[in-house]
Amino acid sequence: MDFAYTPKVDELRAAARRFLDEEVIPVESRYQREKAEIPMWETPPVIDELKVKARERGLWNLFLPAHREGLTNLEYAPIAEITGRSPWIMPEALNCSAPDTGNMELLHHYATDAVRDRWLPPLLDGQIRSVYGMTEPDVASSDARNISTRIDIDGDDFVINGRKWWSSGAMSPRCKVAIVMGLSNPDGPRHQQQSMVVVPMDTPGIEIVRSTSVFGYADSGHGGHAEVVYRDVRVPRENLLGELHGGFAMSQARLGPGRIHHAMRLIGMAERAFDLMCERSLERFPFGKPIAEQGVFQDWVAEARMRIEQVRLLVLKTAWLMDTVGNKGAAVEISAIKVAAPQMATWVIDHAIQAHGGMGVSQDTPLAEMYEQARMLRLADGPDEVHKMSLARRELKRYRAATA
Repeated sequence: MDFAYTPKVDELRAAARRFLDEEVIPVESRYQREKAEIPMWETPPVIDELKVKARERGLWNLFLPAHREGLTNLEYAPIAEITGRSPWIMPEALNCSAPDTGNMELLHHYATDAVRDRWLPPLLDGQIRSVYGMTEPDVASSDARNISTRIDIDGDDFVINGRKWWSSGAMSPRCKVAIVMGLSNPDGPRHQQQSMVVVPMDTPGIEIVRSTSVFGYADSGHGGHAEVVYRDVRVPRENLLGELHGGFAMSQARLGPGRIHHAMRLIGMAERAFDLMCERSLERFPFGKPIAEQGVFQDWVAEARMRIEQVRLLVLKTAWLMDTVGNKGAAVEISAIKVAAPQMATWVIDHAIQAHGGMGVSQDTPLAEMYEQARMLRLADGPDEVHKMSLARRELKRYRAATA
């Protein structure tokens, strides 16, 4: 395994860091102000300005192999990490934010030509947003096969009935298309019961019921999260992604890259919190000396650095495996980073909050909102417990095979 940066990565990494320091962080306060001034769920104007600047700097659609000149997962990792330092602005400014990234990959690989030509170009151009409809409120969504939404065949159409929630971006006026996973073959083999279909958001029968906040944060600048009901929603059969009843396999293929992208950005979030924590420690003087000289704080610094570096190395190994042996060959490591990265980031951000005192839980630093995002990712794309269970089963399988 060689994790050294290639000249191409060095150049992109430097460009991304300059963009962060020169364009993104200086407008974070403006972004928050615009969110408060514009109608709820609208995109702050500063985002559109940053998109233009990102394209001018060659920082656009870096996540998608077919549109980033062959950048591997390992090469993308340090760039994605930088975007995590301002997770509410920079990923979208580079057109590399969820759920659009995963949806674009599904459209690229599995859509019919007509559907791909209609929806992929405006997504790649950053003109519209999209939704991935998988999680449901009425079932135990920690089991990805546990889907109750129905996708039934009626002649040349699919008819969709069901309720989804945590549909990221669905509240945005720019959200124009959804990818919906539903039960199409309830009596089939357990991994061949679901299908995925592409559903334009203006299709009759779709109802946006409400937004769902995370720890009170509506995430209005990114279109929020929504509960969505589908009642007799009818789309043509050409809107099927991949094979009929092949939705589960596609969902796992989609979630693998999504999970590592989250882990990459979480490292950046932790690094930003670490910077803020250390800078704050040199400015505050409780009991006659700076926080930085307090023994307990020095323990936090050492522990945070060790945790960040451990997760970074595990993420790089996972990216390397995904590139060399594929997502299936990296399954253990993908589960591991899905647990380790959010836990590491929440620990580092929590201690940065503690070092800031009352300021840490206020709107005067990005720490509270960063904690919300990191803590949420212990549930999104599968809770910690499910990934640990999956990891343990894969490990024990080797021993059972040897014993047999």
